Amino acid sequence: MSQPQTTSPAPFRALRFGVKRVNVRDGVTGTHYMVAEQPLQPYPERMTDRFRHWAQTTPDATWIARRAPAQVAGGASGDWRRVSYGEAWGAARAIAQGLINRGLSAERPVVILSENSIEHALMAMGCMLAGVPFVPTSPAYSLISTDYDKLRHVLRTVTPGMVFASDAARYGKAIAATYAADVEVVLVEGGVNGVPATTFADLAATVATPAVDAAIDATGPDTIAKFLFTSGSTKLPKAVINTQRMWCANQQQMTQSMPVLTEAPLVLVDWLPWNHTFGGNHNFGMVLYHGGTLYIDDGKPTPALVGETLRNLREVAPTVYFNVPTGFEAIANAMKTDDVLRKTFLSRVKMFFYAGAALAQPVWDSLYESEECEIGERIVMTSGLGMTESGPFGLFVTSPDVKAGDLGVPTPGMEVKLVDMQGKTEVRYRGPNITQGYWRAPADTAEAFDEEGFFCSGDAVKWIDETDVHLGLKFDGRIAEDFKLATGTFVSVGPLRGKIIAAGAPYIQDVVLTGLNLKEVGAMVFPTQAVRQLSGLAADASLHDVLESAPVLAHFQTVVNQLAKTATGSATHIA
Repeated sequence: MSQPQTTSPAPFRALRFGVKRVNVRDGVTGTHYMVAEQPLQPYPERMTDRFRHWAQTTPDATWIARRAPAQVAGGASGDWRRVSYGEAWGAARAIAQGLINRGLSAERPVVILSENSIEHALMAMGCMLAGVPFVPTSPAYSLISTDYDKLRHVLRTVTPGMVFASDAARYGKAIAATYAADVEVVLVEGGVNGVPATTFADLAATVATPAVDAAIDATGPDTIAKFLFTSGSTKLPKAVINTQRMWCANQQQMTQSMPVLTEAPLVLVDWLPWNHTFGGNHNFGMVLYHGGTLYIDDGKPTPALVGETLRNLREVAPTVYFNVPTGFEAIANAMKTDDVLRKTFLSRVKMFFYAGAALAQPVWDSLYESEECEIGERIVMTSGLGMTESGPFGLFVTSPDVKAGDLGVPTPGMEVKLVDMQGKTEVRYRGPNITQGYWRAPADTAEAFDEEGFFCSGDAVKWIDETDVHLGLKFDGRIAEDFKLATGTFVSVGPLRGKIIAAGAPYIQDVVLTGLNLKEVGAMVFPTQAVRQLSGLAADASLHDVLESAPVLAHFQTVVNQLAKTATGSATHIA
C-alpha cells in the first residue's frame, strides 16, 4: 500500500537574528543572571544626532507621510502629504526657537493631547532640539473621559508650560475644562471659546537663531527626551522618565537584535499610538534612527477603522511590519480574498512582529497560508517582551520557529535577573535602556528597583527549554495576577488564560479569570470578530444578537466542556 503524501511547509523568507547565544550565571538560591554574549556597540548620545545626520546626508528623503484627514474620513484616494528630512529639520529648528523664547524646560514641558500626525512629529522633534521634554498623552484622556481625571493628573504631575492639540473641534472641551492661564495652548486648527491660543503655523514660523544650536549642544545622554505615562489600569498612571541615553541605547539594541533593520531602506506603515512606548519609542524611534520612512496609518484594528489600514497596505509595501494580534487577525482574514492586499503587503516585508497579547495559532496559520500562496515562502513572525520602563525593547526571539508565548533572550547590553517568587520566576532588568524612574514620584521609583538596581517588571517567565538556555524564555503570566481560591488553592492565571484562548481559537481574543477568595474559577471571555461568522447571522447583526445566538453559545459551552475534561483540580476548572 502506498504511503500518504505529506506536504512540507514552505521555507521562511531569509532573516538574520543578531543574538545567538547567552551567558547564564547563578546567584543566591533561586536567582540567575543572563546576558547576551554579543556586546552592545557604541550608540549616539542623543536621537537628535541621527535626525541631523539624515537631514544632512539625505535631505530629500521622505521622513514621514500622512493622508489628508478629509481623505481618510471620506475614503477618497489621493496622494500622501510628505515631509522630507531636510524640511523636518528646518521646521523643528523653528519650533525649538519658539520653545526657547518661552523659557520651557523639564519643569515646564510640552504636553501633546492629540494622536499621531505630522504636526505632532514636528513638535516632538522641536522639543528635543530645544532640550524640552514632551509628553504624548493618550487621546482617550481628552476624547472619551468626561471628568478628565487622568488628564488633570497628567497636567498636575508634569506642570506643562504648553499644551498642543491638533484641532479645537475634538479637543476643545478637554482644553477648556483643564485650562490654566499660565499654560500656552497651541492648536493646528480652530479655537476654543475663552481660551487664548497660538496657531501651530505661527509657532513653526519662528525664525531660528544660533540659540537653537546652543540648546542642542547643551543636551546630552542624561537629558530627558519625554515622559511616557504608564496605562494606570489599577492606579493613576506614572510618568516614566525617558532620557536620550535610554532611547538611543534601546535603538542600538534593536539594531543588533534585528539586523533586518539595516539591510534595506526602512519603510513602516504604522497606526500604533505615539503615547505608547511600542508606537512612540520602538517604531517612531526606529524610523528616525535608520533614516527610514514612516507612513502614518489612520486606521486601527477595529471594525470601523480597519478598512483604512487595509487600504494603506494595498498602496504602500512595508519592509517590516508591527502590529497587535487583533490587527494581524484582521489582515489575515482580508488576505484570504484580497489579491491586491496580498500582492502589495507581502512584496518586500522581511519580518512581522507582534506584541501586546498572545497571537492565536489559527491567525498564524492563516497568515502562512496566504504567504505560501502569494510568494511561495513564509514570513518570520517574531515577538519579545518589554515595557515602558525598558525603552521598551528587552527580550527578543532568536528563531523563526517561534511559538505563542515565546519571548527569547536579552538584547545586547541589558542584563536580566531571574528571581524565584514563591514558585514563579520574575524577570528583572538592568542596563542603559532602563528608566531611571518616575517623574516626581520618589516612593514609586524606590519601590520599582531591587537592592542591586534591577527594575522589577512583575512579569513571570519560564525557560523555553531547560536543556538549552540559548533559546531563552517564554511568558508565564504576571506575578501579581495569580490569586487564591477560598480553599487556599493558587490559580496560575497566565498559563490557564493561554489554555482557554487556545481552546477557543479563533473565537477568543482575551480572557479575564475570576474567583479571588471564591470556591470556583470563572472566565470572562472577550470574543474576536470571527464569532460573527460562527453565528450564521447577517453581517450587520448587532454584537448583542451575535453573542446570544445559539451557535455561538453552543460553541463556548463546548469549549468549557472540553476544558473541564483536562482540568486537574479546582484551580484549572472553569466553572
